Amino acid sequence: MIGGFPSGTSRTRKRRAVPSPPSVSRAQQKAIQKADTLVEALGWIRKFRDTTTVIKLGGSVVEHPESLRHLLLDIVFMSTLGMKIVVVHGGGKAISRAMDAAGITPRFVQGRRYTDDATLAIVEQVLATDLNHDLVARIEEFGGRAMSLNFRSTNVLFGERLTLDGPDGPVDLGHVGEVTRVDRLSIDNLTYAGQVPVIPSMALGPDGGKLNVNADTAATAVAAAIGAEKLVVLSDIPGVLRDVGDPESLIHSLTATEARRLIADGTIAGGMIPKIEGCLETLDRGVKKVHVIDGRLRHSLLLEIYTTSGVGTELVRDDVAAGSRAAQR
Repeated sequence: MIGGFPSGTSRTRKRRAVPSPPSVSRAQQKAIQKADTLVEALGWIRKFRDTTTVIKLGGSVVEHPESLRHLLLDIVFMSTLGMKIVVVHGGGKAISRAMDAAGITPRFVQGRRYTDDATLAIVEQVLATDLNHDLVARIEEFGGRAMSLNFRSTNVLFGERLTLDGPDGPVDLGHVGEVTRVDRLSIDNLTYAGQVPVIPSMALGPDGGKLNVNADTAATAVAAAIGAEKLVVLSDIPGVLRDVGDPESLIHSLTATEARRLIADGTIAGGMIPKIEGCLETLDRGVKKVHVIDGRLRHSLLLEIYTTSGVGTELVRDDVAAGSRAAQR
């Protein structure tokens, strides 16, 4: 022993050589990129765990089988990660096909489907029964848990007849309504149990009559009633574009004030105006964020919710903009 060290040893330790990183195959590189994507999503997964998101499925998206498949897979994925998901759906094109098969010519008044007795029966069968049950069955086929909330199980939307103002006075729309009350308890009980409520855009009137309801307004009513963090509107448009002819001009995030300014200066025009005004109404009713995305894009839900830039347009209330993508531009 010399100075407390065994004979023949040195106080100076040799530095160990740093091993070179292993060579990476092409397959391993792809796997690493997937892992990097999951790491990027981690912060968003934590942020939105236990929050509630309402997803509005439009008829245009339902008409694309492969797009719908990926959207429903996304819903199962999000639910598995602890997000509470509620689906509200329409089905306009399927209703029109069924009416055509029955020899009934659709009639529209100020952009809304006039709903007489015969049309109402078709709407209930196609929308509240066939399509509603099919969406639930497919979510469960992909490993999720879902429940139909319709007239045959548990109805959660209640409303009254809607009349529009016309040049000669009120315009009757038949059995068309607007939602005045939402059974929040039934929806909450399902989401707390890890199930996805699937709600068709129909309501019961005060006299027990059934009403055909616009899917966008139904989704807004549900999101506001249950205090949702987000409403995601799945459509066949990518979001708000500064130049409608340039898909690269997509605006990823807008505050409510900015959106109103773009309507005023004509950047948001035509058919986008009522859609964005509906989003702004949703924000006014207490929902923090509304996302408008192209549901035909594969895994658009996951890309919008769990990546920093997203793939659509996020509209946020002015008072919560600091915690949104608007603050990261």
